[in-house]
Amino acid sequence: MRRTPEEQAQARVLEHPYGDCVADLLREESLVTRPMFGALACYVHGRLAVVLAAGSPPWDGMLVPTMREHHAALRADFPELRVHPILGKWLYLPASVDGFEREARRLASLARADDPRVGVEPKPRRGPAGTRRRARRPAGRRR
Repeated sequence: MRRTPEEQAQARVLEHPYGDCVADLLREESLVTRPMFGALACYVHGRLAVVLAAGSPPWDGMLVPTMREHHAALRADFPELRVHPILGKWLYLPASVDGFEREARRLASLARADDPRVGVEPKPRRGPAGTRRRARRPAGRRR
């Protein structure tokens, strides 16, 4: 039996080593997940909100896609956040920090609450012959 997109998204989160840290997102009807550079991208309210990565640092923990203008405010609320050394526009919560699970849950709650500091609009996907398509917003609550 084929799973619905919602069931697939939930399964991906539950199967991820850090999935329990974003369990709050499972209650959000707009949740969409996709693989992204060996990690799990979580889209909420149509925006790329968090990325869970279980590799080697700096790809082990939670990546927080955000705009540079929000770095200071988020880092004031989450002192363990760092600027990602490769993706400098994004912040990174290493899995090795004390309280990782607690802080990751708090960040996931901000994403679910549609905090404007967390998440970025996805770039349009390429269509046939290299043309750009508008990114589709997942069904559910609109902004």
